[in-house]
Amino acid sequence: MEKDRLGAFSDGVVAIIITIMVLELKAPHSAEWAALVALVPTFASYVLSFLYIAIYWNNHHHLLYTVARVNGLVLWANTHLLFWLSLIPFATAWMADNHFALAPTILYGVALLMPAIAYYLLTLAIIRAEGGASVLAGALGRDVKGKMSIALYALALAAAFASPWFAIAIYVLVALMWLAPDPRIERLVGEGGDAS
Repeated sequence: MEKDRLGAFSDGVVAIIITIMVLELKAPHSAEWAALVALVPTFASYVLSFLYIAIYWNNHHHLLYTVARVNGLVLWANTHLLFWLSLIPFATAWMADNHFALAPTILYGVALLMPAIAYYLLTLAIIRAEGGASVLAGALGRDVKGKMSIALYALALAAAFASPWFAIAIYVLVALMWLAPDPRIERLVGEGGDAS
């Protein structure tokens, strides 16, 4: 099975997710600058979630660069990832509307933790399909960064009970960790030419 359809479908779903998130940004009914202050939680939540979706899209693009062909397991693992990513707009809106209250901040953390687990499972499915000597297996190694991200999300969920702002700080930290494309795969992209 060719990987192009998988990439095209994933790109389409990510575009829809971003569109749904941006629709939550409502213009204020007042023409005063002060009216924008009430939108700060919504805008901050949107920026963080947009950043996360962009990180997943970017790394997914690089991940598919390492794959020659996909099988049914990879298709389902990818669909599993897209399912969890599709819940980020809901969690984002709830957290923003409630100004980073405890329950919405925890749900947002779950909405970040589950795609991280799904992405990890996708990498395992690809390695299983391509073999232990595959390009991806060599690039990821023990995948410390991926496993650390999952652990940090779990820590953030626990920290939220002390203060939702602790959790938010950890969510931002993980996003910053992944802001640049995965360097292990990026090196392969650079060596092999354009990853389109």
